[in-house]
Amino acid sequence: MLQRAVDRPSIERVQPLQLSVVIPTLNEAGNVEALLGKLGVTLAGIEWEAIFVDDGSSDGTPELLTRIAQSDRRVRVIRRIGRRGLSSAVVEGALATTTPIIAVIDADLQHDERILPDLYRAIAEDAHELAIGTRYAGQGSTGEWDDRRLKVSRIATALASPIMKTRLSDPMSGFFAVRRDVLLEAAPSLSNVGYKILLDLVASAPRPLKVAEVGYTFGTRVAGESKLDEMVALEYIELLLDKTLGRFVPVKLVQFGAIGMLGVGIHLALLWLALNLIAAPFAWAQAGAVVGAMTFNFALNNIFTYRDRKLTGLNWVRGLISFYAVCSLGAVANVGIGSLVYEQMQGWWIAGIAGAIVGSVWNYVASSWLTWTRR
Repeated sequence: MLQRAVDRPSIERVQPLQLSVVIPTLNEAGNVEALLGKLGVTLAGIEWEAIFVDDGSSDGTPELLTRIAQSDRRVRVIRRIGRRGLSSAVVEGALATTTPIIAVIDADLQHDERILPDLYRAIAEDAHELAIGTRYAGQGSTGEWDDRRLKVSRIATALASPIMKTRLSDPMSGFFAVRRDVLLEAAPSLSNVGYKILLDLVASAPRPLKVAEVGYTFGTRVAGESKLDEMVALEYIELLLDKTLGRFVPVKLVQFGAIGMLGVGIHLALLWLALNLIAAPFAWAQAGAVVGAMTFNFALNNIFTYRDRKLTGLNWVRGLISFYAVCSLGAVANVGIGSLVYEQMQGWWIAGIAGAIVGSVWNYVASSWLTWTRR
């Protein structure tokens, strides 16, 4: 009773947090201290915390953030192991807080943190559900972007239009604030694919959201390296596919099947080379082509389909062996189902397709479980 009486005044003196700023990081050691300094200035008068979600940085980012967090109670650090991706990092950080409003900002200092109070007030005072920093409305600007990057961004924005329930001038923006309950409402439907968490959010929300937009000028990275590459574009396409086809068939199965079709071409090419250039017996040529095609399929799936679980080093070798085993059983299933269908329907092409579908689905399910299992 005495302890409760002693603790209550100290608890009541603590002001409740009003805003959580979620900051995904990957090798941003040169930027995080400067960003925290800027947040401290711009968010004066708001009770805030910063939640850094690190995806396995190798430049000392999590160690630096840990030292900062030990002396600054506003700073929290989530270190993810075996999980990567900006969208899923943002969601994980957002789910780790109880503040009514959550903001998202990049760690690279390219987002203008000075508009954060405007984004916060648009929700806290003006009853909006979502507030975004935009480069394409009001005083917004893309800064020093060249024509090529601007054109790519415009095309990506146009491709996003059909899946958005809420119209936005800049759905590619990674700089926004959202009411926590709105994010929680959309969370079960989020794809968590790639970098475009805002687009994922407005596509996954069960209804149109009340939105405010605040223009800002996109800055130039000073320290660290850009994460933009060809894989980001592929992940964006995967997100679009997931929001259009994902309700009917898993996008990873589509990717797995597409690579399998490429593997058929590799198989035939290797078979032709073995028969015509090496003059190998057909059985040996066929066996070599099968192994070559399986190796090709494994390598591409490891790079693209399962890049979030990518195998490296000795695990790559173990994964390849397990993939051989999975595909061998898939071949047995292919032949068995195909033969059964052929006996019943006497249509060779129907039997062939049926066997191929069953074999492919088996390969996808079994390799997801055995080869690229989440650790």
